[in-house]
Amino acid sequence: MRRLPRRAQETLQRIYRFIETNLGDPSLTPQMIADRHNMSLRSLYALFADQPLTIAAHIRRSRLERAHTDLASRELSGQPVRAIAARWGFSSATRFSRAFREADGG
Repeated sequence: MRRLPRRAQETLQRIYRFIETNLGDPSLTPQMIADRHNMSLRSLYALFADQPLTIAAHIRRSRLERAHTDLASRELSGQPVRAIAARWGFSSATRFSRAFREADGG
């Protein structure tokens, strides 16, 4: 993995923080992130080129991790799956279920 210039590293960290802060927003997409950070979508993808996950995969994995934590929580055991899925930006329980199965290898 190549070492990013300092400014690119700072931008990448700012984008990771933005993603974490906005995971529950269903409109969180690479295009929205690029727009909010005054960069082209191509530049955003280039910034993530050497990262372990693409930006879309990072968003999906982060949402699934948060949803998994909520589903395992005793405090939230009475919440419907669709409510937890919506809390983390999944537009429907079906999309959440599909993403969960794909991430789980099935």
